[in-house]
Amino acid sequence: MLTAGKGEYAMSLFGLRPEEPAAIRIREAATRGTLSHALLLTGSGDRMSAACFAAAALECTGGESRPCGVCPACRKVLAGIHPDVITVRDPDHKNIAVDVVRAIRADAYIRPNEGRRKVYVFPDCALLTEQDQNVLLKVVEEGPPYAAFLFCAENAAVVLQTLRSRCVELKLHPAAEGGGEEVQAAEALCRCLAARKRGKVTELAVRLEKKRITREDLSALLERSRALCAAALLLQYGQEPEESCREIAPILAKNLTKSQIMRTIELLQKYRGECTYNVGTGHVLGAIAVELEGIL
Repeated sequence: MLTAGKGEYAMSLFGLRPEEPAAIRIREAATRGTLSHALLLTGSGDRMSAACFAAAALECTGGESRPCGVCPACRKVLAGIHPDVITVRDPDHKNIAVDVVRAIRADAYIRPNEGRRKVYVFPDCALLTEQDQNVLLKVVEEGPPYAAFLFCAENAAVVLQTLRSRCVELKLHPAAEGGGEEVQAAEALCRCLAARKRGKVTELAVRLEKKRITREDLSALLERSRALCAAALLLQYGQEPEESCREIAPILAKNLTKSQIMRTIELLQKYRGECTYNVGTGHVLGAIAVELEGIL
């Protein structure tokens, strides 16, 4: 039987909502030992967070629920330093070069350095050419039992049917409506900070800029984030947070130091002030992402 509290805690560490169906399926399958070695993560939700969560589930050495979020393997995956979890990128080319994919295919037959599995994460399958995907077919279907592949794509149609048929597809959903987009975005920002992984805040900032967030909504987002951080700081001093902060504040309090939270509050206040002037939201998002990641 799964321990819901521990499972939800692990989800929150990886920036996933406890009610996210895909994350629940990953956790339940991993705990039973039936998680597929090939996942296709699609939809408009946070696919990379889900991929990180799945990678931790495959590597987890914990007990009752996988990923546990606290074992050394989970911590290394969360920090982006696990030697057997490889994110496939090719910064030198527009698309991923076939030579890079061939190198991954060869590497898959080398046993893991220290983990239970050798996990390859493909952040954006739109960058995989048809030739790339054909190169991967055989190793995904008939590769060694310790090799696992996590494919991310907003639309499953960018993945060839031949490769798609060898994967279990999990669709990620955007944050549920009800609290306002700025509230959801504020909670997402705080989860990124709690994860203490460089790059996650920047990725969120880029997504917000692409959505053309208004100065008013950005101001509300920053104020809500500041309130959550303030509640986390009070929690560290023994004061229970308000009901509206009881989900996020404990996550921040557990993973950030008092000085980190205080510095974060100062930055959020500073950039909320910027929103009252005629400053572009892209400028504010870029600047705050750099400074917040400097705190982590």
